Amino acid sequence: MRKGTHWILGLIATLPFAAQAQGMLTGLDRDMAGPRAQVLVLGTVHLREMPADFNPAALDGVLNRLAAFKPDIITIEKESGEECDMAARHPVKYGAGYCPSTEAAKAATGMDMPAAIAEATRTLKAWPAQPTPAQRRRLAALFMASNDTASAYVQWLQLPEAERHAGDSLSAALVETLEKAGRRNGEDYQLAGRLAARLGLPRVHAVDNHTGDNLDVQDVKAFVRSIEAAWAAGGATLKANEKREDALSREADLLPLYRVINDSQNLRVRAEGNVGPAMRAKSPENYPQIWVGGWEVRNLRMVANIRETFRERPGARVLTIVGATHKPWFDAWLGQLQGVDIVDTAAVLK
Repeated sequence: MRKGTHWILGLIATLPFAAQAQGMLTGLDRDMAGPRAQVLVLGTVHLREMPADFNPAALDGVLNRLAAFKPDIITIEKESGEECDMAARHPVKYGAGYCPSTEAAKAATGMDMPAAIAEATRTLKAWPAQPTPAQRRRLAALFMASNDTASAYVQWLQLPEAERHAGDSLSAALVETLEKAGRRNGEDYQLAGRLAARLGLPRVHAVDNHTGDNLDVQDVKAFVRSIEAAWAAGGATLKANEKREDALSREADLLPLYRVINDSQNLRVRAEGNVGPAMRAKSPENYPQIWVGGWEVRNLRMVANIRETFRERPGARVLTIVGATHKPWFDAWLGQLQGVDIVDTAAVLK
């Protein structure tokens, strides 16, 4: 052994094992063959909380910046049909109404969720470069039966105006649902759906998950009170930021708002204000810390769902649109994956 190396080995031996373990996976992809995936995490406000007179044109500046990124895949904060079907099979654990009903789409297509998901998957594998209006209407109906209205809306927007009508399994009731979706304030439709249609993508991907934060606590009211008390005690800076964001959300152009909520310093404040007080809060039942556990499981499962969307597509360009509070966790954990680079959102929004 070379002279002088003993102290280095001794230092390494004193490090906590967890710290050593965290470095074991670093650099495994340094000699990766082929292109690396580029993942852009856009933190968003929940547009459903906007005033009724909200004008979707306020998002045009944001959409232009995202379109320039040219994503191959767009993910949204929505439960997948597979998760909805699983939850429906376990009503004791997850309760009724975990996901919206697909009965209207089932009546139109003759398919329940598993059958519709399988048929939509088969259809996409053979999806032509120039699909006919009938093919788009049929796929939209299959998506709706799969509990994936956002993807159905992507197909709807790509139909010529004269072809946006019932037919090919798309019933009048489903058409009405799609028309309402276009008037709904939600990032699934006004950001992800519009962008996917603009780029000619066939769908968006639902990656949310609420199985991990389906917490089993004895006193739900006491649980909620303990979390709210923790946030109230430690979120002064976060509240100040939220007040600023609220003012920006009323502007005719929301690009400045999205620049602020995706700023690294703002995100640090958001992460600390969300989890820091909960970890420090004292509770006989440890309720605040239990909440953090559920929050982490949810984010871990969402990150895994995002990874699945480009598992067979190394080098894909991925845009994931998610509530801004999730972004620090997404950036950190997606950035640990092999062959994945996290794109600077602030630079994209410049």
